[in-house]
Amino acid sequence: MNVQIFIPCFVDQLFPATAFNMIKVLEKAGCTVSYNTAQTCCGQPAFNAGFWDEAKSVCTKFLKDFSGNEYIVSPSASCVGFVRNYYSKLFENSSMHHEVVDTGKRIFEFSEFLTHILKIENVGASLPGKATYHDSCAGLRECKIKEEPRKLLSQVRGLELAEMNDVETCCGFGGTFAVKFEGISVAMGEQKVENALATGADYLISTDHSCLMHLEGYIRHKGYKLQTMHLADVLASGW
Repeated sequence: MNVQIFIPCFVDQLFPATAFNMIKVLEKAGCTVSYNTAQTCCGQPAFNAGFWDEAKSVCTKFLKDFSGNEYIVSPSASCVGFVRNYYSKLFENSSMHHEVVDTGKRIFEFSEFLTHILKIENVGASLPGKATYHDSCAGLRECKIKEEPRKLLSQVRGLELAEMNDVETCCGFGGTFAVKFEGISVAMGEQKVENALATGADYLISTDHSCLMHLEGYIRHKGYKLQTMHLADVLASGW
């Protein structure tokens, strides 16, 4: 199967290893992966900040960069959720309506692509230790992802998965929310980290590096040993 990959801005700039690990897993699953080097942003930051005209320009480029009929896979539920749920608002009653609908049907977050499209749950990964999983708001509420990453993690050899309290509560990142409402954001991050620590986990895993980046900042500040890991990095471990 031929697939295109979309690598979000922050993954490209801050966590490139996760992108390479996603490719590693997809290729092991039998996919031929292509990366359009002209790709940039999905447009979400500008849209969330209220700059809809600027966002529409970026989103138009995204639609052109990912034209065709191949699946689009991304290691970010946040970006996938934005394309699926908000492009239709930007391009309502426009000539690009059909492109928006088509792209929304072809784009998938990494874990749902593995489980729903490739029908794979065991990729042969191994990671000794105990982990807890954080549901990102975008993954849970915009992409309706809940069991998909847990099914994949349950097949990782040596990894014990434990659910934390209030697992569906926001971590406090929320993009610019973390900047505009720092005190509230930090308090929410603290609650999430403390709930993760209470499980005795060695690893805090999620589909979204945006959440993990926020939580890791609090973890480092406190000097905790808890390690954050993206799902793609876990699935590429041990082989």
